[in-house]
Amino acid sequence: MTHHGLIQVILFLIITLLLVKPLGWYMAQVYENQPCGLNRLGTRFEAWLYRLCQIDPQKEMNWQTYLITMLIFNFCGLLLLYAIQRLQFYLPLNPQKFSGVDPYLAFNTASSFATNTNWQAYTGESTLSYLTQMSALTVQNFLSAATGMSLLIALIRGLVRHETTELGNFWADTVRGILYILLPLAFLLAIILSSQGVIQNFKPYQKIDLLKSVAVTQPPTSLVRAAEVLLPMGPVASQEAIKQLGTNGGGFFNANSAHPFENPTPFTNFLELLSIILIPAALCYTFGKLVKNTRQGWALLIAMLIIFIPLIFFTIHAEHAGNPAFTQLGITGGNMEGKETRFGITNSALWAVATTATANGSVNAMHDSFTPLGGLVPLWLMHLGEVIFGGVGSGLYAMIMLVIITVFVAGLMVGRTPEYLGKKIEPYEMKMASLAVLVMPIFVLVFTAIAVVTTLGTSSTNNPAAHGFTEILYAYTSMVNNNGSAFAGLNAATPFYTILGGIAILIGRYWIAIPVLAIAGSLARKKIIPNSLGTLPTHTPLFIILLVCVVIVLGALTFFPALALGPIVEHLLLWGQYGH
Repeated sequence: MTHHGLIQVILFLIITLLLVKPLGWYMAQVYENQPCGLNRLGTRFEAWLYRLCQIDPQKEMNWQTYLITMLIFNFCGLLLLYAIQRLQFYLPLNPQKFSGVDPYLAFNTASSFATNTNWQAYTGESTLSYLTQMSALTVQNFLSAATGMSLLIALIRGLVRHETTELGNFWADTVRGILYILLPLAFLLAIILSSQGVIQNFKPYQKIDLLKSVAVTQPPTSLVRAAEVLLPMGPVASQEAIKQLGTNGGGFFNANSAHPFENPTPFTNFLELLSIILIPAALCYTFGKLVKNTRQGWALLIAMLIIFIPLIFFTIHAEHAGNPAFTQLGITGGNMEGKETRFGITNSALWAVATTATANGSVNAMHDSFTPLGGLVPLWLMHLGEVIFGGVGSGLYAMIMLVIITVFVAGLMVGRTPEYLGKKIEPYEMKMASLAVLVMPIFVLVFTAIAVVTTLGTSSTNNPAAHGFTEILYAYTSMVNNNGSAFAGLNAATPFYTILGGIAILIGRYWIAIPVLAIAGSLARKKIIPNSLGTLPTHTPLFIILLVCVVIVLGALTFFPALALGPIVEHLLLWGQYGH
């Protein structure tokens, strides 16, 4: 790793940490409906929106009503997204006259974008019209992100309130999250990205004459000479901004953030990378503010950083070590396969860690081309449950599930009833927290097992043995965790992967959200217990270390056998063959 690369990583971390407190404070003000500037300006519009939809924002909901409202809202969004894809040929803003999307693929994409997953089994520039990209995908980027944030706020209210069943109003939380947080940040970022070369237009695709004809592959296998190239256009900057800020990740183009129209310069790369992690990190401070103890929020952030920072440097080192097969041929300089020369190894590795630590899933390099250990880190970060920042809202409420488990374990160690923020953690909360933690690994392993023992699953891999297994494991890990990134050597556009993948995506989002809200409802009904000499502090270095250990042990014990069959054995085979 060069000094220049080290400076970039340190600068990224410093700027992120500097923004955590102001943005976290601002989001706390928004969700407490306290003055923060923008909500004063938008009060009339917000009130008009509630009247239009016949919503009473003051009417609070219990956890069942909050859950049912969220599920109906998300299901309606899924149906609308599916319909727009199927009917896009007959709808406007389709200059390339793309036909309707295949039913299986439309189901997979609708499930993906409604759940903040943004798994893409399609090629955006050759499949979706401008209207579909805007009114279906970009809109869902806002709605799904706001949903995750609303669920987190409901859980926080469950921790703060006592002897009540009310957790707030889902509609008000979602509207405020979009209107005062996501929309202003996305608008600002889109303007900056447009100024740096990210395109934003409604032009038809442009034919450009080449200076020299080139050989291109024409399906199925024939080579032809081409003297011109068709450049895709579209409203990219607006989707790119919310794709990153909302930890959505779905790109306008198939190459995602490696495409020069989505991410043209090192400066846009830095801004997009920063926006990926910004809101999830700041929500830790928001959590501290809302529970009236900012040390609790800082403790969670520090626990995340303790895992996040070493994995950044591990991945960078693995990619700089390169491929021993190339080294024997005299090719040095690290592993540049699948990476953009605009960004290099350090920025590609940093992005890979950030996008899988969060539930973003966007890529600026081909993860399938990483070294075995370089690809292991993004995969394992998802195996941790994406609690190292995670998706906006969803990452932090998943981390709080692990906090509850940690508090329970610590209580058993000292022989006391476990408590967190003045609430007793009893068998019901432990059952729900265990369910929320176990849903992901169970379904990742089950779906992976189905794929690797069936011809329908293995026929989509383009690589044999360990790497092919890793491609399948990575795919279902990404889908169940609502991440969306992929080892692109896997052909996921088949009915087998689109149908099973769509089911995995829905399970990963909602089967975790249900126990989270159930815990929120249970905690809200409890009394606040004053701290005593026997109360375990949950903001101290000791608790932070214990929490980190629980996170790592759960991830290691659950997925180590699968990782041993994939990237670990691939690394041993590679270096065993060429590294001596």
